[in-house]
Amino acid sequence: MAAFFIAKRLEHFQLPHRMDCMCLSRLLPFLCLPLVTVAEIAKEAVIEFKSAPHLYLEHQPTDRFTALLAKVNAGEVTFDTSDDKAFLTSILKALDIPVSSQLQLFSATSLQSEIINPRNPRALYFNEDTYLGYVAGGKVEVISMDPTHAAIFYIFDRLRPGGPTPLIGRSEKCFNCHAGNATRRVPGLIAESILPMLSGASLETYRRDEQGHQIPLENRFGGWLLTGDHHLKDTHANLMGVTRSSKGLQKVSVEAGKMWDIDIHLLPTSDILPHLVHEHQLGFENRVFHAVYLMRQLKAEKSPHLEVEIEKLADELARYILFADEAKLPSQGIDGDPAFIRDFQRNKKPLSNGASLKEFDLKTRLFKYRASYMLYTESWQKLTPELKERVYYKMAEGLRDQNPSPAYAHIPPHEKRAIRGILKSTLSDLPNWWR
Repeated sequence: MAAFFIAKRLEHFQLPHRMDCMCLSRLLPFLCLPLVTVAEIAKEAVIEFKSAPHLYLEHQPTDRFTALLAKVNAGEVTFDTSDDKAFLTSILKALDIPVSSQLQLFSATSLQSEIINPRNPRALYFNEDTYLGYVAGGKVEVISMDPTHAAIFYIFDRLRPGGPTPLIGRSEKCFNCHAGNATRRVPGLIAESILPMLSGASLETYRRDEQGHQIPLENRFGGWLLTGDHHLKDTHANLMGVTRSSKGLQKVSVEAGKMWDIDIHLLPTSDILPHLVHEHQLGFENRVFHAVYLMRQLKAEKSPHLEVEIEKLADELARYILFADEAKLPSQGIDGDPAFIRDFQRNKKPLSNGASLKEFDLKTRLFKYRASYMLYTESWQKLTPELKERVYYKMAEGLRDQNPSPAYAHIPPHEKRAIRGILKSTLSDLPNWWR
């Protein structure tokens, strides 16, 4: 009977081509997992990120913004204090965040809810590991991703024209939302979709507590400005709700330049392409750091369910990295902002033929090669080694030519071969059996 179970598990795992004996030896612990039912697996651990073994507040972060602050405090970097827009531009430049990444939203989903509304939207800017928010008349907000402890939060006063650089420090005020159910109790990233009223408060909610490229486009963008040729026929973007006694609740258009001065932000736009890229990154980071915290906690507790949890986490991460559940684009595709495309690809890792994970498709899907460029981030590079290798194994199962995992049938063979070539040439941490 035991031999039968081992044989069935070997059938299930289907070793990738060129996998050597060393890889088989690494696989055996998973083949020998206890045969437990779902009911026997421990419930998802409650993560107390401030407590041991995580000690979030005692951790000395190494995120991008913390590194910049050290240079500012040492006098190595200064910001332009001539006016608010110059101050914002200089911070973005110092963080290597492109201005073309600008998104605008007018829902009161922020610590600064009292001043964010359809007459005074908030602008967001981002790169692969840092997110900056700015609202006229308010404070500057920064979320910078530490490679082992996830989101580090900063909020500080806006520039007073002609004055000194404001005092900048970490904030713990963001935890109520950014370390709650939406991020599975880990300091993380949030995007919501609501119908706001003129005050910015919510009238209807279209999605909450979920981030990622799997969310249908018709459920996104509520409370956000959306510009460019997105070809969406049914969208919650650019709308607010008003209540009129004779007609009840009505949805009315919110247009930049009519309800607020477009010059308060660096750009008048909020293009769909940075919206889609931003959503993909939020889903990636939250999944990775939930796994990081859970692995740290289970290992500290010497949990008997560690291997089972590794399997579950590896499945989830591999599916996300390879876009298994990506939402459909409009039938006409989308037309992304050329400036953002240029800036986004500034640090791409191309092969000699130009192929890279940052190459867009925009006709039927977001990227030409469906494997996430977020594999190049420190968040991924410092993932728990045994989990990372297991994710790579799941990816290899899905990307091989013969008997691939059916979960990745959305990727045709020629694209799988291209992805394998890109990963082999641009990732230094692939297991030996990948090469």
